[in-house]
Parts: sequence; C-alpha cells; structure tokens
Amino acid sequence: MNDTSPPDRSDPGATERSEGASPEAEPGPELTLESSSEASSADTHSGQEPGAQPGVPLTRNLTLEPNDTARLASLCGPVDQNLKQLEKRLNVDIRNRGNVFQVSGTQAKVRAATALLNQLYVETQDRDEIEPDLVHLFLQEAGVDDLVARADAEDSAGGKPANGGLINAGRKTIQPRGGNQMRYVEATRNHDVNFGIGPAGTGKTYLAVACAVEALESQRVARILLVRPAVEAGEKLGFLPGDLAQKIDPYLRPLYDALYEMLGFERVTKYIERNVIEVAPLAYMRGRTLNNAFIILDESQNTTIAQMKMFLTRLGFGSTAVITGDITQIDLPRGQGSGLVQVMNILHDVKGVHFTKFASKDVVRHPLVQKIVDAYAKHESQSESQYQGSERNAR
Repeated sequence: MNDTSPPDRSDPGATERSEGASPEAEPGPELTLESSSEASSADTHSGQEPGAQPGVPLTRNLTLEPNDTARLASLCGPVDQNLKQLEKRLNVDIRNRGNVFQVSGTQAKVRAATALLNQLYVETQDRDEIEPDLVHLFLQEAGVDDLVARADAEDSAGGKPANGGLINAGRKTIQPRGGNQMRYVEATRNHDVNFGIGPAGTGKTYLAVACAVEALESQRVARILLVRPAVEAGEKLGFLPGDLAQKIDPYLRPLYDALYEMLGFERVTKYIERNVIEVAPLAYMRGRTLNNAFIILDESQNTTIAQMKMFLTRLGFGSTAVITGDITQIDLPRGQGSGLVQVMNILHDVKGVHFTKFASKDVVRHPLVQKIVDAYAKHESQSESQYQGSERNAR
C-alpha cells in the first residue's frame, strides 16, 4: 500500500502534498530548474506556451541560490508556517524540494509569490529567523506591488538589484515598504517641508522618526523636535499631573516608542536631558526660530488653521519639517477648521514643499486594518452622498 501522507516542506528533501508517494515510489512532480546566481524561474500552464494571460492557471518553478539548508528552513518557518501564510494571503499553492519551489495560481498571484519568496530568501542572509510579522509586512498590498515592479526592473536591468531606499536609523536599518513609503522617504531627504497624509497604520510617523534619527546620526541636523497638538480623541482627560514634558508625554508615546526602538532607552533619555531631543506642545512654538533641526508635527489634522500657519513659519536655516496626519480622524471641536485640510489646498504647488498621500493599501498593521479603513471610507462616502441628496431635495 502507498503512503499518502504529505512530507514536511521544511525538510529540504521533502515535497509538499505529493499524493500517492512512498519511499520506493516516484517522488511526485519533478521540481527541477536551471540555477542562477540568486534565483531562476520558468512558467508552465496547461501545456501552453510561456506567457500566460491574467486569470489563467499558471505554475512557476523557482530555484533559490545558494542552496543553504539553514536559510531555507528559516524561509519556510516552523512547520512551514511562512509558506502557509503566503498561500493563504495570495491564494496560491507552494511546494518545494530543497531549494526548488513550485508555485501555482493565477499569473498575478504567482508573480507576487515568487517575488516574495525571492525577497524573503534575501532577508535570511541577515536574520536567523523569518518571523510571521515580517512576512505580513511584505504581504501588505503596496509591498507586493512594489516587489513585483522591482523584480521586473531587475530583470530589465540584467539582474542588478534596485535601490530600496534603506534608512540607517541608529541601531536599526529600516526598509520602506511599497512605492508610497519609498517616495515619502525620498521626499523627506530632498525637501525642507514634507507632508505625509493618509490613514492610520501606513508608517507616516515611524518613517518620519527614522529619517530624523538618520539625519541626527549623520550630523545633518543638531537636534530633533517632537511636536503635537494636545487634543484628546473624543474625551476629556482633565488635569494631568507633572511638569510640561510629563503632561505632553501621553500624546507623544508613538514617537517615543519609535525612538526607543532605534536608539535605545538610555541614549534617548540622555538626548532629552541635553535637549538634543526636545518635546514641545504646539501651543508653545510661537516666537521660536528652529535652525539645524528636524521637526516632526504629528497628528496635524488636529491643528487649527492659525496653528498650522504658525508652525510652518517657525522653520529656520538647515531645518527639515515633516507634518503627518489623517484627515479622516479630526478631533477638533465641531465647526473648527483643520489646518491640515486647508494647507493641502494652499501649498500644493509651492516649490520645496512635498505632499505624499497614503491609501489603505499602504497599511502595514493587521490585515483587518486595511479592510476597516476601506469600510469606513465607503460608509462616509455613502453618508456624504445621502446628505447632498437630501440638501438638494430640501431646496
């Protein structure tokens, strides 16, 4: 009798889901392909010529080089959890024997899966383990699109890897995910005033802090200023004890968390004591001129029109300002105009000012966050249409 149980994919000598196989029987579909310096692939689909049309089932063989057992085990993850995560999110089927992988699905999904396998295998050079969180970051929609585009660009450039805009932020090297994040980082490096506008979870604040740390470590700026309007999210917190920094700390916690991750707690504490890193409520910025500084204004959708103008006119020589916000989450009192909404119309064509607009596909948090953002946007659009219709009927 044949043994029908599938062998473990994480074993380099095993093939996933090879039905009807036994130790003496044929090992199943042959996964062989000519090797290249990094990876090679070939397409087949229902016996047709290579070059499948979108939506047509496609099988692609991929060989990852070098054939390193430890790196392959890291890529697949414990009990093949990383491969299963790719299969579930991309709706493809992945089998492997050693460093030869076979990916089946529609053309777009197969191209995305092979690009992800290539990139994750590159990541194993510097990591002992590929964790599910890292796989999720690569799986976010913008990241997948960008990986496919980069793979195509490398193919047309003769296999030369594309520049991913790495940020050297203290003790961490950060890779922007997706085209929007890369453009945001590039704009921050090349423009004095930068706006990052979009939904929660798109990396606006984290990347701004990373760019600030990079500028400080390379001595392009002398200090970092963290600024935020002290506006509660729909509730009144009342009196807060402590000095000014302690009062504003709860509002700046996301910025602190990013700094601790990049520089370490001790260095951040030392920089704050020396005013190399300064925390300032937006209301206390009037009258200052900020030279040789990297200034981050977070949650800027909660600035008033007057506050936004005041902040933007604080910029001195050698300084860079990054303003982040989400215009769908404004916590100002009803009837109070948002400075971020207005400035988008006023400064959109001013040279030296750059706007990066993020969308739900750029979300790098839990996969449900993207769906939640889209659902709220759809609901608000429908509500606005109904409101406009009722206004016309009332006339």
